[in-house]
Amino acid sequence: MSESDVKTTVPQTESAKIDIEDLMRKYDTEARFRVLTGLQGKLVSLLAILMSCFHFYTSGFGLLLAQKQGAVHLAFTLGLVFLLYPFSSKQSKTNGIPFYDFICAVIGAASALYIVFFFDELVTRSGLPTTTDLIMGFLLIASLLEATRRISNPILPGLAIIALLYCYFGRSMPDMLAHRGFSIARIVNHMYLGTEGIFGTPLEVSSTFVFMFILFGSVLEKTGLGKFIIDLSLALAGWSTGGPAKVAVVSSGLMGTVSGSSVANVCTTGMFTIPLMKSVGYEPHFAGAVEAVASTGGQIMPPVMGAAAFIMAQILGVPYMEVVLAAVVPALLYYFAVMVQVHFEATRLGLKGLPFSQLPPLFPLLKSKGFLLIPLIAIIYFLLAGFTPLKAAFNGILVSFVLSWLNKETRLTPTRIIEAFESGARGAIGVACACATVGMIVGMGTLTGLALRIANAIVALAGGSKILTLFFTMLASLLLGMGLPTTANFIVTSTMAAPALFLLGVPAKAAYMFVFYFGIAADLTPPVALAAYAGSGIAGSDPMKTGVTAFKLALAGFLVPYIYVYNPMLLFIDVEPVAMVQAICTALLGVFLLSMSTIGYFKAPMAWYLRIIAFAGALGLLIPGTMTDLGGLGVLVIIYLLQTAKAKKMIAAGIPLTEADKEKRSL
Repeated sequence: MSESDVKTTVPQTESAKIDIEDLMRKYDTEARFRVLTGLQGKLVSLLAILMSCFHFYTSGFGLLLAQKQGAVHLAFTLGLVFLLYPFSSKQSKTNGIPFYDFICAVIGAASALYIVFFFDELVTRSGLPTTTDLIMGFLLIASLLEATRRISNPILPGLAIIALLYCYFGRSMPDMLAHRGFSIARIVNHMYLGTEGIFGTPLEVSSTFVFMFILFGSVLEKTGLGKFIIDLSLALAGWSTGGPAKVAVVSSGLMGTVSGSSVANVCTTGMFTIPLMKSVGYEPHFAGAVEAVASTGGQIMPPVMGAAAFIMAQILGVPYMEVVLAAVVPALLYYFAVMVQVHFEATRLGLKGLPFSQLPPLFPLLKSKGFLLIPLIAIIYFLLAGFTPLKAAFNGILVSFVLSWLNKETRLTPTRIIEAFESGARGAIGVACACATVGMIVGMGTLTGLALRIANAIVALAGGSKILTLFFTMLASLLLGMGLPTTANFIVTSTMAAPALFLLGVPAKAAYMFVFYFGIAADLTPPVALAAYAGSGIAGSDPMKTGVTAFKLALAGFLVPYIYVYNPMLLFIDVEPVAMVQAICTALLGVFLLSMSTIGYFKAPMAWYLRIIAFAGALGLLIPGTMTDLGGLGVLVIIYLLQTAKAKKMIAAGIPLTEADKEKRSL
């Protein structure tokens, strides 16, 4: 969704107070780029367009060898990062490109392309690098670390530097971490010329699947899909109780699955949904939290789940659709929980939906622009039909182009295509830097064997307890997620933390989904809840209060990963149909009870002790087992009867049931 699309629909009184560009620059490091004009601006645009053209062509007509593909991908990335992102974020965004950044861009690109131009010679002398090889490797490592610092933050390159130092100083480490140590030549050779360092699986996935799906999302954006999704959400849910919040959940979830960035999604769809929620009576902190939770959840929403899902499929050695299928039930539980809490909060406050006169008519909307959803459906079809994700994305772009011409407003003209290709490349370079840099951390693990040591240490610290091991792994994922992009976080935790779960017999798919979820959840976890803080910036609410509220709304997302570790059937592992249906139904009821507990309302305000009982019942329904399910169902029935009776008594006594009733009484 373009910035202009959003601003036209936001009430002027709200939009005048908010500078979306400044907000994104504050909370999203990738938004802190130079605004270039003239020849410099044209140069960067041309470079970005060429990058997209390269990937579009190779995805449709044949990839280069994996290492060559990754090298070209990285060369474009480093060139663009040094030209777009200043040395310091404090530098003016309107300044031109200084000469030293041109030099850095050339050095970074040249050191990556060295792999392409001298590939045959490098293969011939594999394991015996020349001085030139090592110099070029050193230059690429240095360029990559600096580029990642500029576009992300110092945490990821800092971890990579620690990894490199650990490789060298292995002999000086404590016994638990000690290894024989490696020479600088060996380290550079492993990271630069090997396939388990910079040019490992993460960059391979970034240079193929990830780039094409980001480009696909950029193309969809230019067709006006974002505005259509908001209009469709309004038509479907805007009329219901607390409708605007439900619109936010639906629209932000759908947009989030395409964009893959929680903060960016909050700053786009949130410009419309948050003022809309406030206009019908939601408190500012709640409105900001709803938008943050819905936008963040988009990264776990099939079919397009962001870069981490592609990497997970590659690591597991399974088709991408298998990962998508595994994500269906957890995503359903997550969004069902958010939707129910939004409904209960609206009921508690006595909020109504929007009048039909203010909503777009559903059928005329579908008739005029419903075809915009076909590319998303086509992607699913292509994946189910056996196409690779790469080919599916390529075909999806072609379908989007053809269908766009059905309506003058959505038409992908040459200008729009060029804009889509440019924004696609600019949107992909952050992921590329993260993948390449984290490749060095993974390479350190394979070179030194640290991953197994960490896994053993976590299990030992937990005393062999599965629940404690899960808890420590969750903490590691959340802590890393507070400073790392989702993709980098997943790669690090899947390498360093997930093996601890393997030692306890947790299926690989469940272990990887576990760290994946909590890496994403870090965007909603105070004290560094970036998505929530971005939402608070739009809502004009207290950031910490918004973050805490977002955490409460996303509580199902913190509990569900534990559930599918103990019941992998929810990920479609070893499915037994009857047991699967029971597990899904009881999990939905458990989430329903959990929502009552967090909001504190069901038919009438709930007493504090009933909220605690509801939480216990929710856990009973979520934990697999017939006895726990029966206990949870019993709690649900009891609370239903008690709250129904309480509501009747309050009505009979003339006591207000909602906050709106209290306000009317006071007037």
